[in-house]
Amino acid sequence: MKTKIMMAAVLAALVATAGAAQPQNQRERPDFTTLDLDGDGALTREELLAHGEARFATVDANGDGAVSADELIAASNARAAERAAAMIARLDENGDGVLQQDEMQPRRGDGDRAARMFERVDADGNGTISQEEFDTARERHGDRHGQGPRDRG
Repeated sequence: MKTKIMMAAVLAALVATAGAAQPQNQRERPDFTTLDLDGDGALTREELLAHGEARFATVDANGDGAVSADELIAASNARAAERAAAMIARLDENGDGVLQQDEMQPRRGDGDRAARMFERVDADGNGTISQEEFDTARERHGDRHGQGPRDRG
């Protein structure tokens, strides 16, 4: 039983090898070269497990072979800090180390994206979104934070 739990933890860690998030909350996935530890051009199960174990070890701050809620929170906070720093570096146009509202405004066509999304939700095209249209869109696309199925049918 303990072996199954450990394997589940290792596999969960492997899935979590997405690493630090990139802009727009996209997770960075390890490339083939990173996973191919012996550089032979092929991935073995052992190499994948080793990567997952290494990821687990980075979260297991005290090295006791178990990950506590505090360790998970610390790892999550570290990734959040990295994402925040990257976001500031990317958007801070005036170089003052903080983001003003105008630096966070949609640019390079992002405003068009928001308009297209609004138009898709505004099913009757009247320029407003009713409760029914809102609910329909939410049901169709699901909660973006993992709380509900995404039905694209």
